This record gives sequence, C-alpha cells and structure tokens, in this order.
Amino acid sequence: MFALQHRGQEASGITTNDGIKFRTHKGAGLVAQVYTEKNIKDLTGHIAIGHNRYSTSGGSALDHAQPVVNEENTFALAHNGNLPSVKELEQFLAVKKVLKTNRSDSELVADAINFYIKKGNSMQDAVKKVFPLITGAFSLVMMDKDTLIAVRDGYGMRPLSLGRIGKGYMIASETCALKTVAAKVIRDVKPGEMIVINKKGIKSVKLAKATPKHDIFEYVYFARPDSVVNGKLIYEVRKNFGTALAKECKVEVDAIVPVPDTATPVALGYSIASGVPIEMALVKNRYVHRTFIEPDQKSRRHSVALKLIPLPQVLKGKKVAVIDDSIVRGNTCKRLVKTLFKSGAKEVHLIISSPPIRFPDFYGMDTPNQENLIAAYKNVEEIRRYLRATSLHYLSLDGLIKSIGIPKERLSTSCFTGVYPIDLKERNNEVNYDVPKN
Repeated sequence: MFALQHRGQEASGITTNDGIKFRTHKGAGLVAQVYTEKNIKDLTGHIAIGHNRYSTSGGSALDHAQPVVNEENTFALAHNGNLPSVKELEQFLAVKKVLKTNRSDSELVADAINFYIKKGNSMQDAVKKVFPLITGAFSLVMMDKDTLIAVRDGYGMRPLSLGRIGKGYMIASETCALKTVAAKVIRDVKPGEMIVINKKGIKSVKLAKATPKHDIFEYVYFARPDSVVNGKLIYEVRKNFGTALAKECKVEVDAIVPVPDTATPVALGYSIASGVPIEMALVKNRYVHRTFIEPDQKSRRHSVALKLIPLPQVLKGKKVAVIDDSIVRGNTCKRLVKTLFKSGAKEVHLIISSPPIRFPDFYGMDTPNQENLIAAYKNVEEIRRYLRATSLHYLSLDGLIKSIGIPKERLSTSCFTGVYPIDLKERNNEVNYDVPKN
C-alpha cells in the first residue's frame, strides 16, 4: 500500500478474511495516517485486498472509499480505473430491483457481481456474467471467503501485475508494489483476462479478446519509475523522453532543472544527449504529496507552494530549461515560472515531456472538464504567454510513442488526440473536438 501511494492519496482501505470472517479498515488520508499497528494486527486472514483512493468525481475523501464490501460481509472488491458509462449496470440492477442510490462506478460493479453470488453463482461465474455490462477502464481485484480474483478490461487500459510470494500469489497495479514485499514478478495480467486464485492453485480464464490500448499517461506521469508497465521500465522510458526532447527542442541554456520527481529521468536523458548540465535547483519537500491527483484546484495551488523550494543561489543570472512531464491546467506551472524568475533566473525555458493535453480523460485520470485544460483553448504560443515563460516546447506525439517503444495502435492517446478507444456513450457530448492544432 505504501508502494502504491502515488496512485491515490485521498483514502485507503484493506479488507482481509480468514475463511470465516471479513475484517475491514478504511480511513481518509495517506497510508501512514490511516493505519496503526493495532489496525494491521486486527486485519487477520489468508486473503486480503487493499486500495488507495484517487477519485475522478466529487465527494468527500471517505465517500465511496474502497474496498467495496457487501452487506453480508462475504464479498469485497477494489477497482482502479473509471467507467465513463454505467447505464448498462444501472439498468441491470434496476430490472433486478437491487439498484441503490448514490453508487460509484466501482460500487455498481460490486453490486452486480454480488447479485449473482447471492443467487448461488460462484464468484468466478458471477464475474463472467457481469463482465459484458462493464464499459470503461478497469483493473479489478475481489475476494470471497476462499478465492481471490483479478480482472483486467479487454483494452488493458490500467496496469495490473501478477506476482509470487512464498507459496502464495499477489496482484498489484504496479510491479514496484510486488518488489517492495520481495514478491517475484511473474507477468502482467493480460487484457480481457480473469485470474482465479484459491487452494486449488491459479487459473487463467479469457473473458474477452485482448485489444491492447494501454493508457499513455501511465508512462508520462502516473506510474512509478521503478515499475515495469506492459514490459517497459518506466525509468528508461522517461529517460528516452529526454533524449527525444534534446533532438526536438534545442535551447541555449546554462542548466537543465527538472521538476522532481517525475521529470528527473527525463532531465537526465536530455542532459546526456545535449551536454547541458543538470542543476537540482528545485528541491522537493518529500512530505507534500502529488499535486496532479489532488481532488480540487485550491488543494493543488496550496500544495505546489509547499512542495517545490527554489534555490536562488543556483538560479541567479542563469538561463534555465525547466523540464516537467505535462501541463494540465497551467495554474501551477505559471506560479512555478514566476517563482523561478523571482529567484533570479535570467531566462526560463519550459520543456514538457508530453504533447499538449487537449481532451478530457474518462478512463481514470482526473481531467473531466475540458474547459479546465489550458491546451483545449490556447495554442502553444498563447500558453507560453499565459505562463510568461521565455519559451515553451512540447514533446511530439511521435517522439513520445517512439520513446515508449510500444506500437501506436496499442496505446490510448485520447488526452492528446481525442481518439477514445472505449466508447464514451452518453458522455461523448462532453467532448469539444474543435481545439487548437499547434
């Protein structure tokens, strides 16, 4: 759970079972804040699932915190991803007269599976029946009293990995979590695959044809650098971004300054390729968490002020290339540029290791309102003027894809291109496709 803290910071929860009784503990905040030694001691059993919450919709931190546990306390589920359309699930539950109010997408999935379990179906058969009703991105783990199940959507949008620990098995969103507890990484859960683990061993069931469309933003920002996602070490991929940027964006500067931590491997790649030295002129307060996944803009602004401390002694009189992974709304970046000039930088050139984000995400990233995306209504020069940077350069989409090393047709580039591989259904009208071209 500590190793996956970067994937969600609003709430955390763990459910365990010993074959007879389920035990759950949830709380708002970071893993370190949610659990005490006593909590962990009380969470006994031989099967467990855990979840760090990262919301893409409103509600307080504890609203819809996971794992989702049924009323009978015999089934629990955790979900990474987002379902843009839940109409089929809601219609199914309404017809069966078990639709509850104010349910999240994850809770609706759990309710549908639980409906079949209560009818006498095994959890495995219940998942098979509900799978066709789920539209969107989902990596799921769930359990009943004797079985652990993992499921990945047919597009493999969000990562999910299988590991071995002692005589048991582990499933985690990223391989870094497996390595943290000395589990051996076996492989990724395949798109459209269900893995069933119980006392009989481990079994793989194909629920859908694999049509890989891995979310490109995992490589840009979300995943940890020591994770291997779809066969690619994130650290090496980000270093490749820097090498590509050095070819595409040549600037006359005295130093490269990475925005820690995501952009540090990018800056290393850029420095090696360009010969320009790196200066760690922005020091990160490691106890302030990731600002992109803060639930609201006010929280983001407050966190950025606390998070990055400039070093005026290093910046004074220098032309610097500041490397960051993305510009989403532009507000935090504008503050950063202002701070760097205030700290004595002579020039501030912004170099971004992804293309402009012009379209909202519906698959698990918190960019739901397109009007909040600065590149949805400003071109690159207009963004530069708004940020008041000396220059602004983005990595091209081709450069990004080549750096990842996975064919374009196996990646979801929706936030850059507006091409949505999973049908948005009723939410398609939320997208404005008339955006700046450069």
